Amino acid sequence: MAKKIKAAIIGPGNIGMDLMFKLMKSEYIELEMVVGIIPESEGLALARENGYKTSHEGIKAILGNKEIKIVFDATGAKPHLMHAPLLKEDGKIAIDLTPAAVGPYVVPPVNLGEHIDSPNINMVTCGGQATVPIVAAINEVADVEYAEIVATISSRSAGPGTRQNIDEFTQTTARALEVIGGAEKGKAIIILNPAEPPIIMRDTIYTKVKKPAEKAIRDAVEKMVAKVQEYVPGYRLKVPPIVDGDKVTTMLEVEGAGDYLPKYSGNLDIMTAAAKAVGERIAKKLLEETAKEVV
Repeated sequence: MAKKIKAAIIGPGNIGMDLMFKLMKSEYIELEMVVGIIPESEGLALARENGYKTSHEGIKAILGNKEIKIVFDATGAKPHLMHAPLLKEDGKIAIDLTPAAVGPYVVPPVNLGEHIDSPNINMVTCGGQATVPIVAAINEVADVEYAEIVATISSRSAGPGTRQNIDEFTQTTARALEVIGGAEKGKAIIILNPAEPPIIMRDTIYTKVKKPAEKAIRDAVEKMVAKVQEYVPGYRLKVPPIVDGDKVTTMLEVEGAGDYLPKYSGNLDIMTAAAKAVGERIAKKLLEETAKEVV
């Protein structure tokens, strides 16, 4: 097989930089370029320091580069709506880390296999990546009628992009609880906690189920947590599912890997880790297809 698939990152902010450091360790992806729109960007300077090509011309610097096959968009919902058709026309696979939801929602351990061939994959939101797996696991054994999640993150780990996309965050997360998680109705709430020292990401998942079988629910949730931990080691149950009648309450926390951002920024870490996991699956598939063509 060829060595690696080349990729680029749009958006040299916190998410883009954490993703850059994660991709440095990728077995299947070679990061070719990081682009933004601000010449004096600290992220672009950091990318250059680490030996990567950079540009402040944004997506224009990527379009037409036939070597780049995968593009990670770490900008915002509105910019991605402009980027998506351009990347598609240029034959590039877009992995969208914004709440734009142009392509199908994907949470790796739940439904990546269904959308591996999509030209645009949406990584939902940090709250979605953390809580949808739990709702999906419960739904498998208990039929979820209603799912409500409360994602609490440190105010320090919520940058300008997160704050500008709060409305999209709640809407996209709620929809993902239904589309991927299987809940008949979903609701999402985000809380920015200003506490010092900063808290790590914590999520509370409330579900109303039709079949409240406690052991089956606990077993399903524990299996799903193990799957997520394969790419997010800091993902863990804080309180295992508590069944009270037809109501199930589960609490978890997400500690970041500390690749670039502080460990309390688990909300950003789970997004970049999930995006890397998706990108690697796609890259591996592309490498296998290339190998078959050569044979």
